[in-house]
Amino acid sequence: MAVNRVPVLKRCRSLGMDPIYLGINKKSKRQLKRSNRKMSEYGLQLREKQKAKFIYGVLEKPFRNYFEKAKQQEGMTGENLMILLESRLDNVMFRMGFARTRREARQIVGHRHVLVNGKQVKVPSYLIKAGDVIEIKEKNKGSQRYKDILEVTGGNLIPNWLEVDAENLKGEVKELPKRDAIDVPVDEMLIVELYSK
Repeated sequence: MAVNRVPVLKRCRSLGMDPIYLGINKKSKRQLKRSNRKMSEYGLQLREKQKAKFIYGVLEKPFRNYFEKAKQQEGMTGENLMILLESRLDNVMFRMGFARTRREARQIVGHRHVLVNGKQVKVPSYLIKAGDVIEIKEKNKGSQRYKDILEVTGGNLIPNWLEVDAENLKGEVKELPKRDAIDVPVDEMLIVELYSK
């Protein structure tokens, strides 16, 4: 499995985004030194794609597959793409507050701590559907790790398309999110333009 080992704050600086979208509360004191060159249209489109890939922790090939899937669905391709990315299991775990970052959520899923509708799921890219119930396995619920996580994520705002019972480490997907409920600083139309060339 490929792993992105680029320092997070450095990558956030180069993409011009706030690390808070990744669940990280650090700030970089360094400023990005860019020459005064104007970025080309292609450069802007590429940066939006890289931003989306970086936020959700998706590599190029799976990202392109999501795009192809989004194109086949009804409605706007860009919105469909964002909804597909948002409904990944690792992202839903992060949104519910069962992990501090999406990377940590990915690890928790990979370590087989998660049940979806009572069945163990170990694939972070598993796509969640409306009505799915997600919970941490009973034997892992008492571990110190989840107490620490809930301490950090306790004050986080949970999106209204999710219902969470933090005490029992359990949550339900009431419905799939709409685009306006996804607070990610990505202009998906530029990604559509990039892939439509």
